[in-house]
Amino acid sequence: MPQPFELPEFYMPYPARLNPHLESARTHSKAWAREMTMIEGSGIWDERAFDAHDYALLCAYTHPECDAAELALVTDWYVWVFFFDDHFLDIYKRSKDMAGAKAYLDRLSAFMPADGGAPALEPTNQVEAGLADLWARTAPGMSPGWRSRFIESTEHLLDESLWELDNINEGRIANPVEYIEMRRKVGGAPWSAGLVEHAVGAEVPAEVSASRPLLVLRDTFADAVHLRNDLFSYQREVEEEGELSNGVLVLEEFLGCTTQEAAESVNDLLTSRLQQFEHTVFTELPPLFAEHGLDPKSCLDVMTYVRGLQDWQSGGHEWHLRSSRYMNGGGPGAAVLPSAAGAVLPDGAALPDGAAALGRLLDGPLGLGTSAARLAASLASVPALAAEPAGPAGLPAGVDLALRKHTHVPFTPVGHLPLPEFYLPFTVELNPHLDLAREHLVDWARRVGIFDDVPQVWDERRLRDIDLPLCAAGIHPDAAAEELDVTSGWLAWGTYADDYYPVVFGRSPDQAAAKLCNERLLGFMPLDLVPALLPANGLERGLSDLWTRTAGPMGPEARAAFRTTVEVMIDSWLWELANQKENRVPDPVDYIEMRRRTFGSDLTMSLCRIGHGRTVPPEVYRSRPLTAMENAAADAACLLNDMFSYQKEIQYEGELHNGVLVVEQFFDCDRFQALRIVNDLMASRVRQFEHVIEFEFPVMYEDFDLSAEARLTLDGYAQELRNWLAGILVWHRDCFRYDEATLRRVYEAPPSPGLGLSALGIPAPAAPEFGASEFGASLGTSAVRFWQPAPAPVGPR
Repeated sequence: MPQPFELPEFYMPYPARLNPHLESARTHSKAWAREMTMIEGSGIWDERAFDAHDYALLCAYTHPECDAAELALVTDWYVWVFFFDDHFLDIYKRSKDMAGAKAYLDRLSAFMPADGGAPALEPTNQVEAGLADLWARTAPGMSPGWRSRFIESTEHLLDESLWELDNINEGRIANPVEYIEMRRKVGGAPWSAGLVEHAVGAEVPAEVSASRPLLVLRDTFADAVHLRNDLFSYQREVEEEGELSNGVLVLEEFLGCTTQEAAESVNDLLTSRLQQFEHTVFTELPPLFAEHGLDPKSCLDVMTYVRGLQDWQSGGHEWHLRSSRYMNGGGPGAAVLPSAAGAVLPDGAALPDGAAALGRLLDGPLGLGTSAARLAASLASVPALAAEPAGPAGLPAGVDLALRKHTHVPFTPVGHLPLPEFYLPFTVELNPHLDLAREHLVDWARRVGIFDDVPQVWDERRLRDIDLPLCAAGIHPDAAAEELDVTSGWLAWGTYADDYYPVVFGRSPDQAAAKLCNERLLGFMPLDLVPALLPANGLERGLSDLWTRTAGPMGPEARAAFRTTVEVMIDSWLWELANQKENRVPDPVDYIEMRRRTFGSDLTMSLCRIGHGRTVPPEVYRSRPLTAMENAAADAACLLNDMFSYQKEIQYEGELHNGVLVVEQFFDCDRFQALRIVNDLMASRVRQFEHVIEFEFPVMYEDFDLSAEARLTLDGYAQELRNWLAGILVWHRDCFRYDEATLRRVYEAPPSPGLGLSALGIPAPAAPEFGASEFGASLGTSAVRFWQPAPAPVGPR
């Protein structure tokens, strides 16, 4: 069968290495698979298929430094997970047996007890027997925190297979954002990241395991692993097995393009995720270490884990080029040779040790942070760069994409962007207290001093033009007057803060000062309702007042959860400032996920949940259908805002955080093509929102055996989010924030150089002891400073 597309040129900044214990792992894994009856008697694999897949080679490439015993254990895990995948396909996906699949998956968690003890059930098939054996050999040596994380990722890998089966039964292809999020769970790479900790003997410290940098490293690792697998497995999964969960197919369907074009786009996204991984290592880990005061061993553990993830990326790529499981003939990627002693050539011949050593020397320095040395060599190898600028086709894999992210010119005149037809089929009914709320909000803003401290941000006319009560009235059509005032206040405070930051921090964002500002804001949200600080300006007085009015009636758990939504939003502003300082247009996936935070989606959605009480169990709010519904709604609102605010942000504010710009840079297209893609993505998220409510909520109600009261509450929550989306659209259309006449009036003055915190009555912070700039001076980290044009200010939405 001919290949459906040519493999693209892959970006791989670090070479693969091969574990010297490969042969012993091959022998052990085959014996273990036979013992578990996965080869003979299963009806899934025979010995020839098992040998051809060569899972020991995968593990020898992805874990090049562990000893023979550890490599044998890791290989057994991968034999098990691939057997599960093929077994589930053969027994349940092909037959579309949802009931049998659910019963099968429900049993598996019993074979991974959190205490590492004996399972509560007796195994009845190869998957259960294999899992019980592996857990008994793995769990005892690891901390409870690691066991908890690994159990969760394994359960996601197993349980979310039902999502794939649902889509097959419905003939439904996911939208790109949904696919990326769900592929992390069903694809197993977060599970692989947990095994990396075990294999390298370095657990991620508990105090940073849930931090943004570590989550981004895990997610970028996962996305790159899965997107690479999608490229190699397209022929087997889509053409032979009828699978619908494949990134190439998802983009082919979403973009309406050829398979080859979709494959190239998937490869670009793979490259972008690898570059995001590297960016996070160099710019976010050092400040994280300093902030948490990690000791040298803990820092070393994190960096050892990072190196293990790098090894997995390069080793997984090499294995895909060789395994009979995948499409790997032809294309520029197939010619890549590993650079390690004992590596295997495409024809199966061993690379002599001397040749391998020479290859490593020619590759340049290896290890974390040394890819910049090879980047320089790659650039020098392009003749056009020595004479005149080359077009995208003349650049090595990944370089063009990296350059585009850092070369956007701020304040580029773009003119008005014609708005498309939006798919948002929800009606809006405005709250009857709207006019009263408008006057109350002006009085509140005057009382807390929003008009006085920084007059360059807002005056009364500006507040009335922006008309946040209109948005609140659409979101909460049935709220009492006092409740509408609270929602209007939170919307106004968040929007004011978004406009406030560029005026205060200026065109060269002072990260230390911004961080101090954020830390002070946290002081005005005490869980005991007793402020530890006196507010120094309108921003602080506004937050203190809103916190008291909103959190006062809440119980302790609800109050803590609500505080987290505000903290998530203000922390995301630091991420924006960091990108502004580097003049870096965000990676598309990172942008979507962080945009939910910068937009304040969690905060405003939580205002909808305040009246839910305890009718719905907390675990339901953490379930996949609820999370999918909320994320889809949040993305639709954020993308809608990006389309309305494009001229304001790009031309008048020098902003980088806009979905249309992100798409322009990623696809190297004009703003009109980018607008179409963004609008299509918004529509696909709205349709997913509808799909979850119509098809997934009824199943969730049965799975959790929810009471009639709980079901009524969640049906009401879905309606509240419909109101949330409809209210946001009405506000964008009817307020005076995005029209060109208002933009010319508001932005007629030149951009502020920054007032600084001292002008607002806040003491200036001490110089940071340790940060990304100091770390950037280390060996091999010059890539961090490769492109740093003059930064532009962070802008409001």
